Order: sequence, then structure tokens, then C-alpha cells
Amino acid sequence: MKTLIIVPAYNEALNIEKTINDITTNTDYDYVVINDCSKDNTKEVCEKNGYNLVSLPVNYGLTSAIQVGMKYAKQNGYDIAIQFDGDGQHDARYLQKLVEKIENENVDVAIGSRFVEKKKPFTARMLGSRLISCAIKLTTFKKITDPTSGMRAYGKKAIDLFNCNASLTPEPDTVVFMIKKGLKVKEVQVEMRDREFGESYLNAFKSIKYMMNMMLSIIFIRSFTRKDK
Repeated sequence: MKTLIIVPAYNEALNIEKTINDITTNTDYDYVVINDCSKDNTKEVCEKNGYNLVSLPVNYGLTSAIQVGMKYAKQNGYDIAIQFDGDGQHDARYLQKLVEKIENENVDVAIGSRFVEKKKPFTARMLGSRLISCAIKLTTFKKITDPTSGMRAYGKKAIDLFNCNASLTPEPDTVVFMIKKGLKVKEVQVEMRDREFGESYLNAFKSIKYMMNMMLSIIFIRSFTRKDK
């Protein structure tokens, strides 16, 4: 299947070369970097290296970057689109497993999870993840062990949903939406790295706000999604 890796990047000048080298070394899939109007020289680094690049004129945020990537995938006839962070935390060696899950098991969304075969630690950092997993189980009756994972592969049905619904995000509530729509979602065990350069946009306050927004969206919005007849 024709596969595209979508790499959203905002201020990832110190990480983007390592990320793209990882992709090109470990896969033969196409990729596109979506530069979300970075304030650093991410764009210049990409242009210097000749990366396949779409550079947005305004910082729209992660959701818009992924939406643009999904439109690129649809317009260029890709069967699978993979969300892959530009900060170097994802490992491209696992992407073939996600693609194989879609190709061989009639799966629509394959999520790279750290906790399929390993126990999720009982830490404050993982509290939000546990609560979101519970909300997903409550509303869909499906267990998702790593709901906040940003490494996901989407088949054609999921790509089409992104292209016809601008409200979809690269977040756990979209997973609920897709399950409710009847799409088959599976997880694949992966490992992830620590960020080497830069900082996550989620500080303690933003993490709490993010978790609350996800819980509200899952329980009071996405849970009411109905499967198309």
C-alpha cells in the first residue's frame, strides 16, 4: 500500500534532521514535513536538506498541521497516512508493524502503544493517560492502553474522515469518534525515546487542561457519535 508519513514540526530545528534520517534509514515510505510556521530555523534546515516540505504561513497548531497532512495524503492517492512526531521521540523502526497491522488485519487505525505488552507505570505523569483510557473504555467498551500516543497509522477510511470533518484532531477523542463510526482500531507495541532537544509544549497546567478537555470531549461529545448506515 502507498504510505505517507506526516511529520508535524514546530520549532524542531535541532530535532528534524535526526527524525527524517530515522525515517529514511528505517523505512521506504514517503514523508512530508508540515512546518507550522516555526519561529526558529526549522524551515531553513528542511530546505537545506531538500526535505519534502509544506510550510504553513501562520502557526495554526498541531491539529491543523495534521489536517493539512491528511489532505496531502488524500490528494496524492495514499492508502495509509502515519502521524509521526518531529521531536525525535518516535522510532521509525516500528512503523512497518503499524502498516502491516492495516494491510494484514483489515485494521483502519493502528496506534503505536508503549503498554500493550508492558505495564503502565503508576506515576503522576500517567494519571491523565489512565483517566483517558477509562473514559474511552466507558464510551466505546474498547481498551486503549496508550491513548495519548502520537504515533498512529490511518487507513483510507480514516484519511477520508479527516478530509470531510475539520473537527477531527490527532488526539484521543478522535480515536473514540472513529471507533463509534465503526472503524477497527488496534494497538501495536512500540518503544519511544526521550526528547533530546527542546521542551514539550505541555507544562503541568497545560497537561491538566488538556486532560480535562479530552475527558469532556470523549464523554459529552464523541460518545454521541453514531455509525453511518
